[in-house]
Amino acid sequence: MQRSELIAKVAQRKNPWDMVIVGGGATGVGVALDAASRGYEVLLVEQSDFGKGTSSRSTKLVHGGVRYLEQGNVSLVMEALKERGLLRQNAPHLVHDLPFIVPNYDWWEAPFYGMGLKVYDLLAGKYGFGASRILSRQEILERIPTIKTEGLKGGVIYYDGQFDDSRLLINMVTTAIEQGATVLNYAAVTDVIKDKDGFLAGVHILDHESGDDFEVAARVIVNATGAFTDRVRRLADPAVQPMIAPSQGIHLVFDRALMPGDSAIMVPHTSDGRVMFAIPWHDHLLVGTTDTPIAEPTLEPKPFDHEIEFILETAGRYLSRQPERTDILSIFVGIRPLVKAGGAGSTSQLSRDHTIHIDNSGLLTICGGKWTTYRKMAEDCVDHAITLGKLDDMSCVTKKLHIHGWCENAEQYGALSFYGSDAPQIQALLSANSALAAKLHPALPYCEAEVVWAVRSEMARSVEDVLARRLRALFLNAGAAIHAAPRVAAIMAEELGRGPEWVKSQIVDFSVMAQSYCVNPGGSQ
Repeated sequence: MQRSELIAKVAQRKNPWDMVIVGGGATGVGVALDAASRGYEVLLVEQSDFGKGTSSRSTKLVHGGVRYLEQGNVSLVMEALKERGLLRQNAPHLVHDLPFIVPNYDWWEAPFYGMGLKVYDLLAGKYGFGASRILSRQEILERIPTIKTEGLKGGVIYYDGQFDDSRLLINMVTTAIEQGATVLNYAAVTDVIKDKDGFLAGVHILDHESGDDFEVAARVIVNATGAFTDRVRRLADPAVQPMIAPSQGIHLVFDRALMPGDSAIMVPHTSDGRVMFAIPWHDHLLVGTTDTPIAEPTLEPKPFDHEIEFILETAGRYLSRQPERTDILSIFVGIRPLVKAGGAGSTSQLSRDHTIHIDNSGLLTICGGKWTTYRKMAEDCVDHAITLGKLDDMSCVTKKLHIHGWCENAEQYGALSFYGSDAPQIQALLSANSALAAKLHPALPYCEAEVVWAVRSEMARSVEDVLARRLRALFLNAGAAIHAAPRVAAIMAEELGRGPEWVKSQIVDFSVMAQSYCVNPGGSQ
């Protein structure tokens, strides 16, 4: 469905929606998908693009959370492990198993971590991804040839899940629309509407593309804006106490040669009390993350220099070659929407469990949580919304609901495998016009047909939408993405009916924004 058709549905609607959801990240889209699949009339609006914030900037893991087990939060781990299994069942084209190595440089580490990971396996039950076991030094070297050998005694292997976050989100958006939801990017809530008793009855929505303003009535309004939760709450009540303690984490992306092989490394204890991962992803190496409290969230958070140095230094302890700043192909920064809690000494100690809160205005807020548990978060949120909005009870169906693109053998499509069942349609574009097979950049795995598909079928409206979230070019190699921007803008302009000035402004806007993903000035990686 085209964005213009979705906007028309909003403009023409006279009756209140059952739910209006504010926020187009994993949580908001998950809620829209759950509610629509139960049969409710749902509108979701996102001020920017889907996944512009935290939901495109994760560590790309679908996991139970090994460190939460160490913290004693067994219930959260069990829930996440179950949801990990459901995600693999419902989106096998995007979620797959990944072996993780915990290298041991002291004699006591293998039995210590081995025992903990056996508990992790046990908690997964029937949703397990593979049994953990102790590895010899030689077995680890075969799996990770570039691991630091000095003092290496052996290690432990365990299995978790990996995915492409924004690709999954876009497929969830499509699934929600297929289930009957109306879902809009670039549509911002600018104000709320209250009834005579002071309870929320609707919102004002500004369509950033047309400049049109809509008054929308709703039985329930759900705030699923992640790091921006408190901003939306203040629209309804300027005096509310903040709920969110924002923290940012950065990831560095390198050439795969720094750590070849199909296994990841998990460092169980860094100097800041977190775990760190080095993960193969889209034929690159992704390393992260940090945990740095920040005062206020922004849509484009910037990495701090000490965060970059921390990851480089920590990675250097485990790799045979110390990575340098000049090796970094891209940096991306995400903000964790952690819920404030008394007694927590740092943001790394705050729970990743989700919170559902109802303000005096009747605004229903869902925040916290993590990508892996988005489906369960959405189920809980919709259950609360049904009660709050006095809606007819309808049962959740998402445990067995396939996400758009579902395909059991997606690897048959090669470079297009992450499109799943949509891949044949992109292949049809290539058959109809062989020129669309041209690569966007020699250092990137994407072709021009994928840009056309993103505009026609995935609601991409800007060069950034394509290069950051429909394709992952900006996250893989920022310099290459900047060089690809003019061609992407030209293809999009033809699809969207835009003129030369639009092309020029898109190139400039993307290039300026993308500089924060570059280590070297000018994006010359």
